Amino acid sequence: MFNDYNLVLENLGDAVLLLDKSGVITYCNPAVLPVTGYEAGELLGKSISVLGEEKDNFIKSDYELDVAFKNGSFVTQGWKLNKEQERFWGEVNMTSAYDQDGLHIGFCCVLRDISERKQDELQLLQSEERYRLMIEGVRDYSIFMLDAKGYIVTWNDGGRVISGYSASEIIGRHFSIFYTGQDLANNKPGMELETAVQNGMYEEEGWRVKKNGSVFWASVVVTALFSQENKLIGFSKVTRDLSDRLENEETLRQSEARYRSLVEQVLDYGIFMLDEKGRIVSWNEGASKIKGYSAQEIIGKYFSIFYPEEDIISGKPANELKVARAEGRYEEEGWRLRKDGSRFWANIIITAVYNTEKVLIGFSKVTRDLTERKKSEQLLKDSNLGLQKLANELRTTNVELSMANQELEQFTSIVSHDLQEPIRTIQGFLRLIDMKLDVTQQQDLKTYVGKSIRAADRMKQLIENLLHYSQISKMNIIFEPVNIREIIDQALQNLKYSVDATGAKINVDYQTEFVQADQSQLVQIIQNLVSNALKFIDGKTPEIQIAVEREGQFVKFSVSDNGIGMAEGDLEKVFEVFKRLHTLKDYPGTGIGLAICKKIAERHQGKIWCKSERGEGTTFYFTIYHNESETNDHEEI
Repeated sequence: MFNDYNLVLENLGDAVLLLDKSGVITYCNPAVLPVTGYEAGELLGKSISVLGEEKDNFIKSDYELDVAFKNGSFVTQGWKLNKEQERFWGEVNMTSAYDQDGLHIGFCCVLRDISERKQDELQLLQSEERYRLMIEGVRDYSIFMLDAKGYIVTWNDGGRVISGYSASEIIGRHFSIFYTGQDLANNKPGMELETAVQNGMYEEEGWRVKKNGSVFWASVVVTALFSQENKLIGFSKVTRDLSDRLENEETLRQSEARYRSLVEQVLDYGIFMLDEKGRIVSWNEGASKIKGYSAQEIIGKYFSIFYPEEDIISGKPANELKVARAEGRYEEEGWRLRKDGSRFWANIIITAVYNTEKVLIGFSKVTRDLTERKKSEQLLKDSNLGLQKLANELRTTNVELSMANQELEQFTSIVSHDLQEPIRTIQGFLRLIDMKLDVTQQQDLKTYVGKSIRAADRMKQLIENLLHYSQISKMNIIFEPVNIREIIDQALQNLKYSVDATGAKINVDYQTEFVQADQSQLVQIIQNLVSNALKFIDGKTPEIQIAVEREGQFVKFSVSDNGIGMAEGDLEKVFEVFKRLHTLKDYPGTGIGLAICKKIAERHQGKIWCKSERGEGTTFYFTIYHNESETNDHEEI
C-alpha cells in the first residue's frame, strides 16, 4: 500500500512537500522542481520558510504551522521565491498529518504557482477600480468624479438638479466653475484638493454657484481616492442640502471627543477608528509610536496603507472588514508596514461598531507590535535546538569513542600476537645459526640467515602498514573535484608490473566522470582492491571488471574478479586488521590492505562491502559521498 501511495505522490502534478512538526522539509515530490527550481534533495532538511520572500519569514512560517495544527489545515497565498530568487505568487495548502496512533507527526504541504491567475484577477480589479472607488465616496445627492487635476469626468442627475448643468455641458470642465469669485481669487478649489490629498478628505459648508449664476449654501465633501498601491487616482465630490441636518451631531461629536481623549494617551497599543469603508477617522499616540504616522498624515487614508503588497493583492484588508462585519470581530497576527517601509509582526483586533439602531458606523482597530517578543521566542527556540544538537553530538561522540576503544582493544590483542610471530621466527633461526656455527655447517647457515631476513622484512612491512593504518584517521582530507578516469589510470599504472606479469584483462565502465574526494586516498583504495584481485587467483588469468556509477547522493565503485572467492561467513572478517583467510605461504600480504580501504571509505562518508562465493570470484563495493554543486562549479570552470 505504501508503494501505491508513493507512486501517486511521485506522479502528482501538484508540488507536494512533507514537513516535520517544526516545519523542516522531509520529502519533496518531482513536481516541486518546475514550481521552485529546486531538486528534491536540495530542499531536504531545510525549513519551509526558505521559500518565503521575507528575511524573517520564519515568524510567518511558525504562525502558519501553528494555525494549521490548531485548525487541521491552513490555506494562504503570497509571494514566494524560487531557486533563482525570482518571485512567484504561490498558494499553500497545509494540512496536519497524524500517524496510526493519532499522534501529530508533521504536515503535508501542497504548493501551487498561481501567478497567472492572480494577474488576471488584478486586471479585473483595475478595470473596476474607478467605479468601485467612486461608489465608496458617495455621501449624498450630487455625486461626481474628478481626475487628479480637478477636471470633471462623471456626472449624475443630482448634479444636474442642484447645479443646472447637463452632463454634456460640464464633463471635461474644471470643478472650480462652481466657486465664487472671491474663492477663486484665494485659490480655494486648489486648496481643497491639496487638503483632501493630505488628509484623505476635505469637508466644509459654504457658498457655491449654479449655472444661472445664483448661489446656494452647500455641504461639500471632497474625498481623495487612492488605489490599493496608495497612488492618487482622482477625487469624489459630493454636494448636499443641509436643511435636514441631524439633531444629534453635536452629541456624537462630544462622544467622539471623550473617546479620543481616553485612547490618545495609550502608548503600547495603536488604537484608532475606521469608517464603514475602511478610512481612518481617529488616531492615538500608540499608533503614532508603532506605525510612525502623525494624525495629520494618516487620517482620511485607507487602512490598507499598513499592509504588505501581497496582502493588498490578495484583498486581505477588505476581507478582514468583511469578517469583522459578519462575526463582530476579527483577530490575527501578521506582517504590517510602518511609515518608513519597515515591517513589524503585529497582533490585530478589528471590532465592528454599530449605532443604537444597529447600523454599522465603522470599526475599531487595535494593533500591538509583537516583533521583539517573537524574536525573543525564536532565540529561545534556537538556543534549545542548539542544546539539543550539542547533546546529540555528544551522544554520537560517546558512541564513536566506545567503538574506538573496542577497536583499540581488538587491535592491541592482534598486534601482540602478529608482531611477535616474525620476531619468534628470527629468534628461532638465529638460535639455529648459533648451534650450526658450532659445527660449522655453513650451507644451512645461509638458509637460516635468508629466512631470518625475510621474517625481518615482513616485520618491517607489518609495522609500516600498521603505522599507515593508524595515521589514516589523523590525516587531513582534501576534498576536491577529481577526474575518475585519471584516478583509475593512476592506480593501474602503479600496478603495471603485476598486471603485465599476470596477463590480467581489465575492463572499466564509467557512468560518471567526477567525484568530490581526496585524490591520493581514492587512488590507494582502488589500487588495494585491484591488487587483491591480481593476487587471489588460483592459476587462472585474472579478469577484472571496474565499474563507476551514481547512486543517489553517492558515487558507487565496484571491483569484480574471477578469483578464488570466499565463504559467506568471511565477508565481514576480511575488513579486520591482520585478518587473513589464507596462509602467508599461499598468498603473501600483511592483512591490513582491506582495513585501510574501510577507513578511507568511512572518511568519505561512505561504506565498503563485498559479495562472494568460493571459486566464483569476488566483488568489492564502496561508496563516496558526492557534492553535486561543487562538482558542477568545477566542470563549468
